[in-house]
Amino acid sequence: MIPTLEWLPNGVSFLDQTKLPLEETYVLATDYQQVATVIRDMIVRGAPAIGVSAAMGVALGVSQSKATTIPALNAEVATICETLAATRPTAVNLFWAIQRMRDKYDTLVAANTSITKIKAALIAEARHMYDEDIAACKAMGAHGASLLPMEGTVLTHCNAGALATCGYGTALGVIRAAVERGHKIDVYADETRPYLQGARLTAWELLHDNIPTTVLCDNMAGSLMRLGRVQAVIVGADRIAANGDTANKIGTYSVAVLAKEHNIPVYVAAPLSTIDLATLHGDEIPIEQRSATEVTHSQGKQITPDGADIENPAFDVTPAKYITAIITEHGVLRAPFEQSIRKMVEAATTKPELATA
Repeated sequence: MIPTLEWLPNGVSFLDQTKLPLEETYVLATDYQQVATVIRDMIVRGAPAIGVSAAMGVALGVSQSKATTIPALNAEVATICETLAATRPTAVNLFWAIQRMRDKYDTLVAANTSITKIKAALIAEARHMYDEDIAACKAMGAHGASLLPMEGTVLTHCNAGALATCGYGTALGVIRAAVERGHKIDVYADETRPYLQGARLTAWELLHDNIPTTVLCDNMAGSLMRLGRVQAVIVGADRIAANGDTANKIGTYSVAVLAKEHNIPVYVAAPLSTIDLATLHGDEIPIEQRSATEVTHSQGKQITPDGADIENPAFDVTPAKYITAIITEHGVLRAPFEQSIRKMVEAATTKPELATA
């Protein structure tokens, strides 16, 4: 399993995804501010991994607090959570994880727990979330593998694999599970401009697993679909609205529209924590705007003329009508998504053992 992030006695270790595929190095964040920087600078990326990273950031910050009273610690916890929440706006897992850690803290305080025990409990909670993520990805793989062809080519956009999670992956986890069951699958990995998550990351980790992978320029997908060379599309998600509209890496919407035109199923694989019932539809999802230099420069070299305006949204929204199914750790959701999503979320909240589609 690829060690995307890891809790260590002296901090949180992150595989530096900005250096892949040519260099496999690790960054050690020794305080919560450094964890925030790691998230903001995309050293770690992918909605599930961002969420667990934020949880570990909260645990790290609280564990290092010098506060001797709960009121003083309350103020520090608020600052820690605000700092981590300000890193990236689109992936709802970030806010979900911070809120979960905050809820755990509030429960401990209400129970008159000592500061020493609060610190230990928050570390345990963050580490438990890490284990939960791996289990959720494997469950997604089990639920989704049968949706993929027994033999054929699957196209994916961006990276929704082990590198975007704590291990195994969401969309790539489904592919891995299918291959483990004996499916003969080749993968087309869109390069995913401008950050090249597909070319750099998806190809790297799939080749690690000996899964045949071909990197495509982002504008090639439609032509290959017309030729019958794509049998399914599977992607991850950074936020899923209550109606099924899904935010994922920029370019996903174009792929989904092309797939619809060519009668190719589009699957979204994401944990239940990626679903945001408070966001009613895709127009309400905040879209992160990133630095123009990601577009104007490649490998440190300027590739666009001075004076050209740059658009660099990190995500786009795919309307639910283009999505065939959403694969979660609790089962597969299908249209009408407003109903199936709410039913599953409610079941997972009240009776987790019954939360299956």
